[in-house]
Amino acid sequence: MAHAPGPDSIALLDRFTAALAARGVVTEAQIAAQIERTDLADPRIGAAMVARAWTDPDYHALMLRDGSQAAEAMGVSMAGAPPLGVLVDRPGVHHLVVCTLCSCYPRAVLGYPPHWYKSAAYRARAVRDPRGVLAEWGTTLPEGTEIRVVDSTADYRWMVLPLRPTGTEGWDAARLAGLVGRDVLVGTQLPVAG
Repeated sequence: MAHAPGPDSIALLDRFTAALAARGVVTEAQIAAQIERTDLADPRIGAAMVARAWTDPDYHALMLRDGSQAAEAMGVSMAGAPPLGVLVDRPGVHHLVVCTLCSCYPRAVLGYPPHWYKSAAYRARAVRDPRGVLAEWGTTLPEGTEIRVVDSTADYRWMVLPLRPTGTEGWDAARLAGLVGRDVLVGTQLPVAG
């Protein structure tokens, strides 16, 4: 459970941001804009990107070419964020995203990382035993599927473009987006048409 910051923390943050503004490092308006962008971040953005890629071949190509530009096309500001890469699952290949050093995560399109993503156990086990980690999520891949573990870093962030589930032909983007949760976007789960 998250705890609200105490008065001392808030006062320290206020002094710090005032000092940055006084030195011309950032303006109060830039700080407010960044807070607003951060508050808008949500995994539904990444889900909408996936659904659009499943239904729009031009957007799919853009997503593969430049994930950051694809996010911008959805109205998400990627200003100041590391580049966003998109890992495309295909039959026989599944991607799993981990940050082995800390918790690098494409917050602009996935929201805040879940607690387990930041845990030392996930970071270590995802590399050593990806199939075992996936099994803990109830994710079973077909026999012979290669699992590619990809390290998200401070220099480059990743999200997964999963395979579109069979039986979803004719679905619109909004309905498809409902199949894609945060865990699908980092590869610990698969989208399933219900």
